[in-house]
Amino acid sequence: MKRYLYFITFVAALGSLLFGFETGVINGTIFYVAQYFGLSPAMKGFVVSAALIGCIIGALFIGKPADIYGRRFILKYMALFFLVSMLMTGLATHLWIFIIGRFIGGIAVGGASVVTPMYISEVAPPKYRGRLVATAQFAIVLGILVSFFSNFIIDSIGETENKWRWMFLFGVIPSAIFFGLLFFIQRSPRWLVKTGRLEEAKNAILRVNNNQITPDELVKEIQDSLDNEVFTHYSVLFKKPYLKLVLIGIGVGMFNQLSGINIVNYYSTDIFREAGFSGESAFTQTVLVGITNLVFTIVGMSLIDKFGRKFLLYIGGICMPIFLGLFSWAYISGNTSGYILLISMLGFIAFFAASQGTVIWVILSEMFPTNIRARGSAIGSFSHWFFNALNSWVFPVVVASVGTGYAFLFFGIATVLSLVFYRFSLVETKGKSLEEIEHMVLVKKS
Repeated sequence: MKRYLYFITFVAALGSLLFGFETGVINGTIFYVAQYFGLSPAMKGFVVSAALIGCIIGALFIGKPADIYGRRFILKYMALFFLVSMLMTGLATHLWIFIIGRFIGGIAVGGASVVTPMYISEVAPPKYRGRLVATAQFAIVLGILVSFFSNFIIDSIGETENKWRWMFLFGVIPSAIFFGLLFFIQRSPRWLVKTGRLEEAKNAILRVNNNQITPDELVKEIQDSLDNEVFTHYSVLFKKPYLKLVLIGIGVGMFNQLSGINIVNYYSTDIFREAGFSGESAFTQTVLVGITNLVFTIVGMSLIDKFGRKFLLYIGGICMPIFLGLFSWAYISGNTSGYILLISMLGFIAFFAASQGTVIWVILSEMFPTNIRARGSAIGSFSHWFFNALNSWVFPVVVASVGTGYAFLFFGIATVLSLVFYRFSLVETKGKSLEEIEHMVLVKKS
């Protein structure tokens, strides 16, 4: 493949890295933020989920602007939103300034969660699309690890009242880099075809296509996949033949979050504190969670184009409930000493990262036809963030009422149900062009 393809994938994936940083940085800061602002359990949950409310809005409403102005244009605005969010949360002296900063960052995360994998899927050749789109997931977990590790380093430097501020302000650096590099990447060739800029689309294809298909042939395929009807309203998504795809996208987003993955990403430091670990030890365990997530995301990326999307989902659906059940049992039975909590959490993270974590954004970026891809992906991402926000808001209240163990028991049961959903709802898309996938899911199943 041409080096330029790697470059634009890297730049687009920086949006996912900031997605990971924005969502992960709260893990190490919420303890101090709760102390600084005097938060109740319910308000603590709201502060965490404020960003996720922004994610819902960003994901749900980003589709139409991405269709009108293009994927690259939207990513530039998301980069600016990330920058503003880091500054507002890091410098806030009033709670509502902090919450608004989190909300703005959430809009950026929601938007990036739709546009980044969609952009990569539209520029990548079919043979490499799975692993290149999975680069976005790799960047997410790398961003989470960066946030965990930077929190750990900053927390270990002195006993300053405002060190949580520096944990947020560290994110200004990657936000500025992301914004600058976006001026050096091309537009999506499929978006260019959709807007009638055919010569520009052919030039964009030539830069990344690795001679697997001529630009004229690919442009014709894309044109053939576009209906004459111009979709201006979301209502078309809820009519045949698209309704089934939308419902599957909603299910993919829902089951991804009902695994409990982002409860670990947001609250693992607090969970380990509650289990009796010291503050420094809790931060260390959280860094190990981030490292495991990163390593097994790489494993998933290496397997996705070889074994396929559904194979990885099956492996995760079988193995994740085992470790979630073990974690739940340890809490319910009071066996929280030693390494059982850490081992079960790392086992869950490993199988999630190599399965659902790697696959979800690939599926949402490729399962919808070109003419509704932005808005269809937005609906799937909306589902992801809606259940993420619901989980994160309710989790502190549930823990206070029935305990951590029963919350993780629920996640284990939901993950078993996801296995059934994936078995009967998804088709395998390994090695197929976006236009071939469109034919398969709309024509053959209509």
